Amino acid sequence: MKVDIPEGKNPIEYVWGDLVPGIGPAAANFSLAVYAHTTLGLREFEAARLRIAQINGCLFCLDWRTERDGIKVEEEFADAVAKWRTTDVFDARTRLAAEYAERYALDHHGLDEEFWDRMTAHYSQVEIVELTMSLGSWLAFGRLNRVLGLDAMCVLPGH
Repeated sequence: MKVDIPEGKNPIEYVWGDLVPGIGPAAANFSLAVYAHTTLGLREFEAARLRIAQINGCLFCLDWRTERDGIKVEEEFADAVAKWRTTDVFDARTRLAAEYAERYALDHHGLDEEFWDRMTAHYSQVEIVELTMSLGSWLAFGRLNRVLGLDAMCVLPGH
């Protein structure tokens, strides 16, 4: 489905604001808060975010790279995320972030004690809750953008 965007309107701003004013701005604020208030390192943050983007197929999300203090992950990072099981460029936290993202999106009932033992060996409870909330945001809103065709209408700044 494609949402009809009035001429001259920004697709994201229209759908996330004007179209559903009681829900859209709150959703946008939650989405922005994930980026503004994260305590996670850039590599684990981006590994989880990109894995959700790959699963959702959101074109905008796949093209986006989070920047912190002028730093972004390397260009090849997305390929490493897709190969999170076998890549040799991830530390344990980054690999777990990608694994958690994939399992959260595709097999959340399969998150067993063995997985949680590995997660809690590398992440605090606060970090796990933060990562989980971030995953929920990316899964929901990236999928919304993809399903409604917004991802193909939006252009990243500078493109």
